[in-house]
Amino acid sequence: GVTGVQTCALPICPPRVMVVDRPLGFPLGAPHDIDLQKRIVMAALELLAHPVGEPLLVDFTEEA
Repeated sequence: GVTGVQTCALPICPPRVMVVDRPLGFPLGAPHDIDLQKRIVMAALELLAHPVGEPLLVDFTEEA
């Protein structure tokens, strides 16, 4: 999953979640910013390569 609010994701205990530093309501960035949106989605999809065990919480960085 992708979220901008880490404290909301923790009680749900998702197997994998990426936290993004974006305005509330825009977890993939601004509308029409296709390059940023693609980087966020690809980074989130890469989390699927990690085995499910304890919940995995990752911060998205611009370098991701």
